[in-house]
Amino acid sequence: MTDIGFIGAGNMGFAIIKGISKSELCKGTENNVSLFAYDKDPQKLGRLDEYNVSLCASAAELAKKCKYVVLAVKPQQLDDVLAEIAESITENSVIVSICAGITDEYISSKTMPGAKVILVMPNTPLLLGEGATALSRSENVSDDEFSLVCKIFGSSGEYAVISKDKMKEIIAINGSSPAFIYLYAKAFLNYAESAGINNDAAKKLFAQSLIGSAKMITDSGYSIDELIEMVSSKGGTTIAGLEKLYEGGLSETVKSCCEACTKRAYELSK
Repeated sequence: MTDIGFIGAGNMGFAIIKGISKSELCKGTENNVSLFAYDKDPQKLGRLDEYNVSLCASAAELAKKCKYVVLAVKPQQLDDVLAEIAESITENSVIVSICAGITDEYISSKTMPGAKVILVMPNTPLLLGEGATALSRSENVSDDEFSLVCKIFGSSGEYAVISKDKMKEIIAINGSSPAFIYLYAKAFLNYAESAGINNDAAKKLFAQSLIGSAKMITDSGYSIDELIEMVSSKGGTTIAGLEKLYEGGLSETVKSCCEACTKRAYELSK
């Protein structure tokens, strides 16, 4: 039995726990795991009742009990948590951090030299089992240890392994991008409202358009430029709309958005 503990049971911690509890990691016969959690807010822990999670009285207690210690807290809270668990971290511990911008070297410096650290950038669609998670690891994490953590996040969506020196840059691509997509969606739904279109109908159709377009990107075999061309009849409505997006500098704005996101990640890492 493998013990996995979560320090922090907010939206992201809760989403990961929910995904694991419904996966083969908990229900299978070969890779069974036990889940533990600690959070300063009792209400957040109350949501875990139906997921067979054992509660701990402190972060230090959790770190002593669990081989895998998931840091599901905000970067601003991390120093206090690391100070509390430092004496409980051993050579066998695997620290899994979802804290944006924080490096494995930093976590090691606050816990123990050579600590095993896996850096993870998930996103909130994990709540629905549709997450997109980027992972990297420090050199001393074994293949088996890393494989288990990949399975944890794969149980709630898709994951990709990237170089750890790109973990700050990836935040804009999958970690923060849902918020950017929601804002984009809001603009379309606001237009639908202004045009007198029923909100429920507009939301249903636009959301399905997002889902279908995403599937075309991943499954059709066409490039992004080819997909745009497939929708764009010469002299038609799509071309008229695209011209306004080009005039408004959509691509440049998105680039600036991603650069600002990455810049903040580097600031958080200091």
